[in-house]
Amino acid sequence: MIFQALVAIPSADSDVVQLRLDHMRTYYELLNMPFEMCYAAEGPCPRKREGRDSLEKTQHMAQISVGESKEPGAFIRTPSAFRSFISRDPNASFPAEPGRYHLYISYACPWASRCLAVLKLKGLEDVISFSVVRSKYEKTKDGDDHKGWVFPASDTEESGAQPDPLYGAKSIRELYELASPNYDARFSVPVLWDKKLKTIVNNESSEIIRMFNSEFNDFAVNAGLDLYPLHLRSEIDEINEWIYEGINNGVYKSGFAKKQGPYDEAVTKLFEALDRCEDILGKKRYLCGSTLTEADIRLFVTLIRFDEVYVVHFKCNKKMVLEYPNLFNYTKDIFQIPGVSSTVNMEHIKGHYYRSHPWINPTGLVPIGPGIDYSSPHDRARFST
Repeated sequence: MIFQALVAIPSADSDVVQLRLDHMRTYYELLNMPFEMCYAAEGPCPRKREGRDSLEKTQHMAQISVGESKEPGAFIRTPSAFRSFISRDPNASFPAEPGRYHLYISYACPWASRCLAVLKLKGLEDVISFSVVRSKYEKTKDGDDHKGWVFPASDTEESGAQPDPLYGAKSIRELYELASPNYDARFSVPVLWDKKLKTIVNNESSEIIRMFNSEFNDFAVNAGLDLYPLHLRSEIDEINEWIYEGINNGVYKSGFAKKQGPYDEAVTKLFEALDRCEDILGKKRYLCGSTLTEADIRLFVTLIRFDEVYVVHFKCNKKMVLEYPNLFNYTKDIFQIPGVSSTVNMEHIKGHYYRSHPWINPTGLVPIGPGIDYSSPHDRARFST
């Protein structure tokens, strides 16, 4: 894919940045999608758009990945742009070093939360620092209407969120623009930041969790935990593919569809994939057997948000996870693994979705329920050997 060649640029090389943007335009043209209508995971590119009233513009600028595919009204997700790797090799461009890297996340974002979960599971808290943005999208810059991830002004502004500890940035957008001054694509989390070179290493969660799993083992408390073991890699990759398409991204395809046809197709595939998971988990404790893998973490971050948000907000209301005996107990099982529950902040999760998408929930009211207790006993130990 074109974006695999687009990596972070520590310097402000305008020619190279322009080349990246030219590649991006080519990519969206291949999707039959105008570059100017690209929307990021937290909102569209901050281009000025004329001829809209203020309310329409505010809603328009807050929308999440609501570009058009070849079938009008369907949701497509734009790829991540920063794709460099941290390596155990001390001669690498980004070598694994304790204290050098910082992870920016939102508790609300499932993609960012899976990075934090792996960081915690591996015991890397003293090796890679992290900080959390506010839950609700806010304006990221004076002078345009773009809304996205912002930092609180103080530690007390929103429980669980912290001001930027490195540069005092007001938004994630500022960090992208610090890394690449002419950057004009999406300002998403997670962001894996290099404090030494003052740039973004990577903003693709699937790659960040792989780095955390293997490249920092010399410093990890739980170095023996391997979430991507060699003998299971082909199975993990295959599971990741259909779970991403049907479930992780499927909830967004359902929730952000703008026409009935794409919604019907997405929500049908979503519940087919959930049914498939229910069947698998009726035979073994985890997706790949008795071993916890990255596939389980990737599924978990969607399941933990499903009943509290996606059922209502994204119209995924055919069935709750609570009604799937195996999936529900599996979700509780993973939630109760030491370190994982600390990555789940339901106030941030619900506050973000229900208050950041005015075209879906104009009032911004946050539903009171269902308030599920994921710390209650589960039955997954029946698969223990």
